[in-house]
Amino acid sequence: MRIPFAKPSASVARDARLCRFGESSFIPIVVLLASFFAGFLPGPLAAADYEAAELLYRSGQYDEAADVAAAEVERGIWNERWSDLLIRSLLARGRYDEALETYQAAIRRYSGSIPLRMLGVEVLRMNDRDAEARLEWAEVGEQLRRSTSRYASREKLVAMGRYFARRGEDARKVLQLFYDRVRESQPDYLEAYLATAELALDKGDFRVAAETLQRAEEVDGANPRLFYLQARAWAASDTGRANEALERALTLNPRHVDSLLFQIDHAIDREAYERADALLTKVLQINPHEPRAWAYLAVLAHLRGDFEIEALMRAAALSTWEQNPEVDHLIGRKLSDKYRFAEGAEYQRQALIRDPNHASASFQLAQDMLRLGNDEIGWELAEGVVEEDPYNVVAHNLVTLRDRVDGFRTLSVGDVIVRMDPREAEVYGDAVLELLGEGRELLFDKYDVQPDKPILVEIFPDQKDFAIRTFGLPGGAGFLGVCFGRLITANSPASQGERPSNWESVLWHELCHVVTLGKTKNRMPRWLSEGISVYEERQRDGAWGERMTPRYRQMLLDELTPVSRLSGAFLNPPSPVHLQFAYYQSSLVVEFLIDQHGLDSLRGVLQDLGDGLAINDALARNVGPIAKLDDQFEAYAKRRAEAFGETLRWSREQYPEQGTPEQLLAWSRERPDNFWALRAIARVKAREGEHRRAAEALETIRESGALSGERGGVLEELAGLYQTLEETEREREVLREWVGRSSDALPGLIRLIELGREEEDWEQVRADCERVLAIQPLLPIGHQRLAEAAERLHDPKRVVTSLKSLAALDPIDRAGLNYRMAKALRDLEQPDRAKRHLLMALEDAPRYRDALRTLASWEAVESEPDEEKADQKADDLGNDEAGNGSDGRSEEQSR
Repeated sequence: MRIPFAKPSASVARDARLCRFGESSFIPIVVLLASFFAGFLPGPLAAADYEAAELLYRSGQYDEAADVAAAEVERGIWNERWSDLLIRSLLARGRYDEALETYQAAIRRYSGSIPLRMLGVEVLRMNDRDAEARLEWAEVGEQLRRSTSRYASREKLVAMGRYFARRGEDARKVLQLFYDRVRESQPDYLEAYLATAELALDKGDFRVAAETLQRAEEVDGANPRLFYLQARAWAASDTGRANEALERALTLNPRHVDSLLFQIDHAIDREAYERADALLTKVLQINPHEPRAWAYLAVLAHLRGDFEIEALMRAAALSTWEQNPEVDHLIGRKLSDKYRFAEGAEYQRQALIRDPNHASASFQLAQDMLRLGNDEIGWELAEGVVEEDPYNVVAHNLVTLRDRVDGFRTLSVGDVIVRMDPREAEVYGDAVLELLGEGRELLFDKYDVQPDKPILVEIFPDQKDFAIRTFGLPGGAGFLGVCFGRLITANSPASQGERPSNWESVLWHELCHVVTLGKTKNRMPRWLSEGISVYEERQRDGAWGERMTPRYRQMLLDELTPVSRLSGAFLNPPSPVHLQFAYYQSSLVVEFLIDQHGLDSLRGVLQDLGDGLAINDALARNVGPIAKLDDQFEAYAKRRAEAFGETLRWSREQYPEQGTPEQLLAWSRERPDNFWALRAIARVKAREGEHRRAAEALETIRESGALSGERGGVLEELAGLYQTLEETEREREVLREWVGRSSDALPGLIRLIELGREEEDWEQVRADCERVLAIQPLLPIGHQRLAEAAERLHDPKRVVTSLKSLAALDPIDRAGLNYRMAKALRDLEQPDRAKRHLLMALEDAPRYRDALRTLASWEAVESEPDEEKADQKADDLGNDEAGNGSDGRSEEQSR
C-alpha cells in the first residue's frame, strides 16, 4: 500500500520524530521559520549574465561555465551564486581540489549561507576530508539553532528542507513546511519541485514524484535534471516514458553524468556490457574521479570474473572519499540485481561499516537476506528500516506483508519447504509437495547439483502480495513466478482470474532455475537460465512451455535476436508478446545446443560459468565461439520456422487490417492457401453463421500442421465450431489436439470431461481431471469429477484425496461429501475414520437415509451380521422419505 509521506502507525505519530538542537526541537524551529518568512520570500537575484552562465552549466559546458563564474568571483561580485556555480562546475569535472579552494574562500565571505555549507559538505567529502565534512554538517545545525533571522530566501528554505530530509526527519513536515511553502509563494521556482521529487523518490513513492515533475515541466522544461528524475520516477512502471524522459535529458545535456549513469545501469541489466563500457568511458572523460563510474566498472569486472580488477576499480571509486558508503552500496545492489545475493549482501555490510545509518544499504541487505532464505535476519533489518524511516514505502509494504506470510501454512518434502495460504494448502498442498519432490529428484540429478541449503517456495493467493514480496512494490502483473536462487515466489491460481496458467508448469520452471542458478552460483545470463527452464518444461510435459505459434514463426524469420544479445530481449521488450518470444527463442537455443552438442556440453557450460568464466568463454570451451553460434542458430531457427505450415503461404501483403468482412473475403479469395486468408474466412463465416464453411477453412490449416495451443487459436476455434455443428467425434479429436499442445486449455479439458462421463470412459475422465487441477485446483468441478471417476474405478485412496480437497472449498452438500468419504475410508480399512465421517454426515443431515442405513449396517456387522436387522434399524432411525440425498435432494442436485 502506498502512503506518500504519511505515518503508518499511531506509535510513530506519538513519537513525532523530533530532531534536537541543544534543548530545541525540530518542529518548533521550522514552524517559526516557515511562519515568519512565509510572506518575505524574495524573487530571484540572478542577472542576465548569471542566467547565461547557468545555461552553459545545464548544457554540459562545465569548463566554460567555470571560466565565467571564476571571473565574476575574482571580480568580487557580492553574490554567492557565482561561487555556488563555480563549485558545481568544478565538481562536475572532478576538479575537487579547486572546488575546495573556492569553497574555503567563499564560506569566509558567506559564512551564514546554508546552501553553500550544504554544498561544502560534498566538496569536503570528495577531497577525503570526512571529519571536516561532519563538522560542517554540524555547523549547519548549529546555525539553525542560533539564529532564524537570516534564512528567508527560497534557496535557503529549500536547502533547509534538504538538510532535515537527509537527517531522516518527518518527511511530511519537510514537504509541508519547506517545499510546499516555497511552491505556494514562488510557483515558478523549479528547485522546490525537484527537491519534492527527490524526497518522494528516496521514499519509494514514484507516483508522487511523477506528478510533481509533471508540474515542474510547466515551470521549466529545459532542465536536464528534471527529465533525469522523471526517468527514475517512471522506470518501474512505464519504461517507454522513462526512456523518453532520459532522451530529453541527454538532448539538453549530452554530458549529464546522472543520466549517463542511469543508462549504464540499464545496460548492465540487459547484459549489454560493451555498451556500458563505452558509456563509462564517456563519463570518465567528463569526470575522471566519478566514484559511481568506478563502482560500475567494479561490477562489470565481477561479472566477468576479474576479481582482482574488481578490487582495483573499487579502490579507485573510494580514492577521493574513502568513507563513501555509496560505492559499496551501488556495487552490492547491482550484484543483487544479477541474483548474486551473497556477494551483494557482503558489499552492503561494507557500506554499513562506513555508515551504520545508511538506510538504503540496510534495506538492500534486508532484501538480500530474505532472498537468501535468511528470513529472521531479513525481517529484523526491514523492520529496523521502517522504524527509522516510516515513510519508506517499499520497506513499509514489505514489513506489512510479513503478517500475512506468518499466517501461511508450512509444508515440506525433504529439503523443500513450502509456505502457502492455509485454505489452499488443504486443497492442493499435497499436490505441490508431490510435484516439487519429483522435480527435486529428477532435475538436480540431471544437472548434477546438490543444494546445500533448503529450497523455499512461497505461493501467494493475492498478486499484490506476490509483487511486494518479489519486487517491493505492487505491479509485475506479467510474472507468474520468480526464483532468487533457493527462494521461489509464485502466484497461486486464485490471483489469475478465470483462465489461470498451469501452476505445475510454473513451479517446475522455477525449480529448474534453482538447479541452474545453484550450479552456476547465480553466474549465468538470463537467456540461458530461462531457456533451460522452458526447455525442461517441455521435457516434463509436451503441453508445457512456450511452443511455436504463427506469430513466433514470423518473429523467428524477421525479428530473431542473436544469441550474443539475447538477454537484452528480456529487458524493456516492446510488447508482452516480445517478452514471451524471448522465452521461446531462449528455449530453442537450449534445444539446439543439446541436439547439436549433447547435454554434457550444456552441463559443461554451466560448470564453467560457476567457476567464474564469462558466457562467451564458457560457450567457446564447450560448443564453439559465440559468433559461430549466432550464425548456426539463426539457420536452425529459420529452418524450424519454415517447417511450420510449410504447405501454406504466409505473406500479409495488402492485408486489410481494419477492413470490412467483404474486404477480408475479397483479399482471401485470391489467396486460397494463405494462412491469414484462411483465418479471415473462418472468422467472417463463423460470424455469419456459416459454421461448416468456417470449419473447412480451419481444417485446411490443421492439415498443414500450422497448429499451436494458444488461446483463441485454430484448435480452440475449430473445437467450438464442431460443438456448434454437433459433430461430437470431430470435436473430441480436435479437443485432444488442443489440450495436447496447451498447458492451460481449461475450457477444452472441462468439455472433454463432460464427453468422457457421457461415454463412461472413467480412466480418461480421471486423467483429464488431473490436468484440470494442474491449472485450477480451486475449481470444485475438477475434484468432484475426479472423485466420481475414482469411485467408478474402485480407487478409494484417490476418492479420499479428492473429497478432502473438495471439503476445503466449502461444498454445498457437506453431508453427502462426508458420506462418500466414509465409504472410501471403509474400503481402505480405516473403520474409525470412516465412522467419524459417517457421523459427521448425520450431524449435518440427521435424516440422511443412506447414511442411517450404512451406520446401522456397520454396527450390525460389528455385533451380529444380520441384514434384516440392519434394514429394520435404519427404518426405525430414519422413518422418512429423504431418498438418497442428505437433505431430500439427490447428490447431483445438492451440487
